[in-house]
Amino acid sequence: MTIALHPWGPVEPLEPALSVRQVLALERVLAGEPEVVAGASQLDRPVRWVHVAEAADVGVMLSGGEMVLTTGVLLAGDENAQTEYIRSLHRAEAAAVVLGLGRAFPTAPDVMRRAAERCGLPMVVLHRPFPFAELTEEVQSRLVRRKFAAVSLSEAVRTALTSLITAGAPLQLLLDEIAQHAACPVVVTNLAHRVLATAGERSAVDDVLRDWERIARQAGGSEGDGWIRAELGGRGERWGQIMLCGHRGDTAGGRLLADRAAEALVLHRMLGGASAHTWEEQSAQSLLTDLISGVVPARHLLPRARAAGLPVNRRTFVPLVVRDGDPARLERTLRLLGLPGLVAELADGATAVLLSLARDQDAEALAAHFAARLRTESGQPRTVVAAAGPRTAWDDVPAGLREAQHVADAVADSSAALDLPSVVRLKDVHLRGLVRLLRDDPHVQSFAERELDGLLCAAGDDLLAVLRTYLATGRNKSRTAQLHHVSRPALYRRLEAIEGRLGVDLDDFEQAASVHIALLAHDAQQS
Repeated sequence: MTIALHPWGPVEPLEPALSVRQVLALERVLAGEPEVVAGASQLDRPVRWVHVAEAADVGVMLSGGEMVLTTGVLLAGDENAQTEYIRSLHRAEAAAVVLGLGRAFPTAPDVMRRAAERCGLPMVVLHRPFPFAELTEEVQSRLVRRKFAAVSLSEAVRTALTSLITAGAPLQLLLDEIAQHAACPVVVTNLAHRVLATAGERSAVDDVLRDWERIARQAGGSEGDGWIRAELGGRGERWGQIMLCGHRGDTAGGRLLADRAAEALVLHRMLGGASAHTWEEQSAQSLLTDLISGVVPARHLLPRARAAGLPVNRRTFVPLVVRDGDPARLERTLRLLGLPGLVAELADGATAVLLSLARDQDAEALAAHFAARLRTESGQPRTVVAAAGPRTAWDDVPAGLREAQHVADAVADSSAALDLPSVVRLKDVHLRGLVRLLRDDPHVQSFAERELDGLLCAAGDDLLAVLRTYLATGRNKSRTAQLHHVSRPALYRRLEAIEGRLGVDLDDFEQAASVHIALLAHDAQQS
């Protein structure tokens, strides 16, 4: 289905309809003992209106979708007229014809039945006398009520989504609202059918995503079983679609809801501006953030990763975290190298990258190649690329991402950054990495405060900076004096003040090492 979108003006709602099957199931109709004698495969045709007519040329008065009620009094005895009558209804795209048996036709006429079967026009006969006025009244009132309900739904959805958009709500809140009205999973994809966002009951969404490869292959096919699609785009450009997956309500209502949802999403994207993250970036960020946090088990996130276009079957995953890297540049570098992966911006200037490589590829060599190309592209030779060891099991990916993040944090603001390899791993961060891992341990925190107590005050800030440089340079007094722009005698006086406040001898290796560890723990806690 293609739904025309007009995000700058109202869209006329689709008029709800009853199907022929639904009309025949009405209690008043059942009292007439209806029998389908032709076109039984077309009973799901929509009935837009009910028209009582005895004229032989009734077809010229129809506009399509009508259920025509007749006794056939003007057709009796003329087989040519009977055949032409059915053909004219077919040409007018009538929904069905209902013939009341009686004086004109005591039984279903074979000529009309055969003609209706050839045309695929549902033909129903009523075996008991039935007042057509009752059927007309029943169906028309139901259609009016359904149309009113559809318009009410349309306005309720439009109002709710417009309120969210004007309040600056993120995409997910809009989709949650749509899923609540649709009572089924909602999926937004790009033109390649990669899933950008979902909403709805988590288990139902997971069921959809687990079968997404098959669904995506059929995405261009016809709708059915409550799968309703609406294209996303505007001003001649298409960039995605929204899908209601397994909508169980009225089809016309579902289409109207998809229409309203698409209209809102187009407007939301337009108002997001060029500075907003693209939906693709938000999708990757949400997935990788959930993986790192561990709040959602990795196995539950596998369908999302697969639906987002990440190869996951028999792959080697390489978790990376890049410090001070532009996510857009990282994406470009991946494309230039032909490496499949996801990129997501994290907090504090870090960006996560999850590579998905074939099992026969050299993971470490490709990670190093990626890091080298990234530094060349960015023109920043000190860009830190931290990596965890390759993972062949998806369940191990969250731990790998956390390890890469830990390594990147350990390198941050390190004076030794220039001496690190192109891809930094856990073994490269040594004591600093260990201390950062333990920084939240109460015993480590207590140790750091106890060792540095004499300097942990406003008056000790300058001395703490001198101590940090002195220990980071391997207790090189000349280098420390140079970095702090002081003479050597002035540095000696500051070192003596530090030793006095801490009660230590910095020339003693064990005492200096203890202070150094405490300082690393303190800095890790502060960061």
